[in-house]
Amino acid sequence: MAKRIAIFHGAGYVGGELIRLVQAHPYCTLAAVTSRTFAGKPLWYAHPTLRGQTDLVFADESTLDVLDFDAILIAAEHGQGARTASRLLESGYEGVIIDLSADFRFREAAVYPTWFGFEHPAADLLPRFVYGLVDVYAPYPEGTRLLANPGCFATGLALALWPLSQHVPQAQVAVTALTGASGSGTQPKATTHFPERDGNVRAYKVLAHQHLPEVQQVVGTGLRIGFVPASGPWTRGIWGTAIVPLATEIDAETVERWFTAAYSHAPLVRLWPGQLPELRYSIYTPFCDIGWVVGKEQLVIGFALDNLLKGAASQAIENLNLLLGLPQTAGLLPTPTPETLLT
Repeated sequence: MAKRIAIFHGAGYVGGELIRLVQAHPYCTLAAVTSRTFAGKPLWYAHPTLRGQTDLVFADESTLDVLDFDAILIAAEHGQGARTASRLLESGYEGVIIDLSADFRFREAAVYPTWFGFEHPAADLLPRFVYGLVDVYAPYPEGTRLLANPGCFATGLALALWPLSQHVPQAQVAVTALTGASGSGTQPKATTHFPERDGNVRAYKVLAHQHLPEVQQVVGTGLRIGFVPASGPWTRGIWGTAIVPLATEIDAETVERWFTAAYSHAPLVRLWPGQLPELRYSIYTPFCDIGWVVGKEQLVIGFALDNLLKGAASQAIENLNLLLGLPQTAGLLPTPTPETLLT
């Protein structure tokens, strides 16, 4: 009675992470993985570490009976996710769809030409998708089956600033965050070329990164965010800080209460009071680490997460679990198996 899961457009870095997570999931089975480029080839052709671990081959989407799946995870590039979701719904698919592109993260179609450079191909579907920042918005409305998975930078920034937004109505926030090269995807680019990236830090899209409006829609307009993203000389992981001048002095115990209250229900947010988290402890894990240091009329919030996991694939599995009625951390943490589940 395991849930049957398909991954569409699964040849990229995030697709590889989804494959590994679903394969190891105690309540799910990986039923199909699609790819336009690698259809008919074994999964290890795109993900060599999977050689000897699965007999699955990449399928052509058009050959699948989508009604055979309980849930479909879409790991396509921006613009393609909406087209895939639209085809699924037009075919009569009524299962869970989780889209990991940016295509359904906003209610307004006008956001896409401005921040992503394309006209939305399925604007009529935008109101039907729920934004899936799991640690803020879960549990989702009953019956939710269409969900937009958040972006990687957006996850870290929004989780770091959400508790602040609930207690500080107005503030100017200065964010600097560094990301590894895997955040740019599998296609080679001049800026991800090893000699250009190794031993170097380079700012890009200063004050204009496409994840900024995603963060603002979570924390509201009271926090005015200046965001400087930067390329770090590593493969995976995001580390950043947010510096917040405060109008009045606030003690460390108060800030700790804010964050504890915000995330007491969030099993995959780890809090580090009195210190900023280190990147090395969060990569290859499903956690977002958040810490803070309180100064005189100033607060520094730090965050660290794996961009391919909590910033993409493992957060999608958290959302998958919730929409399928499974334990939130199933397949992500070694939790006991309830005897009554899926029997």
